[in-house]
Amino acid sequence: MKAVLRSTFICCMRILRKLAAAIGLLGFLERRRANRWCLWLRSLFAIYDFEDLCRVDLPWWTLESADIIERFLKNRAAARVFEYGSGASTVWLANRAAEVISVEHDADWAAEVQDALIAIGAHARVHCVPAQPASPNTDPRHRSARDGYEGLDFGTYVNSINDHEGRFDLIIIDGRCRAACLTPAIEKVKPDGLLLFDNSARQRYRRAIEGCGLARLDTRGLTACLPYPDQTTLLSPSSEVIAGLRS
Repeated sequence: MKAVLRSTFICCMRILRKLAAAIGLLGFLERRRANRWCLWLRSLFAIYDFEDLCRVDLPWWTLESADIIERFLKNRAAARVFEYGSGASTVWLANRAAEVISVEHDADWAAEVQDALIAIGAHARVHCVPAQPASPNTDPRHRSARDGYEGLDFGTYVNSINDHEGRFDLIIIDGRCRAACLTPAIEKVKPDGLLLFDNSARQRYRRAIEGCGLARLDTRGLTACLPYPDQTTLLSPSSEVIAGLRS
């Protein structure tokens, strides 16, 4: 039922986008993107449309968390970013950070995002790290809970962050096996860095976040492309960093 509702909503927004473009509504909303409600409404027309969401220049997180991350990166000219799960957020980050490394399990999608990064001349790259068939020895944390991914082992994907030297100013957790990704991410974030954990209201993610021992800020409300509020959580080893995020 949930899949049917999602497909119906996407189809409706595709049809409405043509009408909105014809009557000038899309342009009107884009010119008023400084208004959060206008930006959110424009993003609804871009749901599951990579090129259009890149045009809107918005990651698929809560709008508040996007504002916070933008301010955070403005103060770090040489920011290094690691991202689990690529997409429009990769392009958005590439326009704001000195270096972006994204890991993606889907080869075709990784290639599409990489082509978009090349087109804008970004200092960013997408590494494809596909899942492997699971075995009896597969860590249960490395199995995705998403339908269609049963019987797969995402252990290499989860630990791919360790293939890169040094620590990161910002780590995005928005791909497969997010709860498992949090463990190596904590070891690779800078002491004054940030981790962004998307869709964090889900129960299996909430347990991981609450038990990780980091300071956190939950942002909930208007979310890009979604007709309902969602939650994105920001985490840091430094409570001072979290305290200063909304200032």
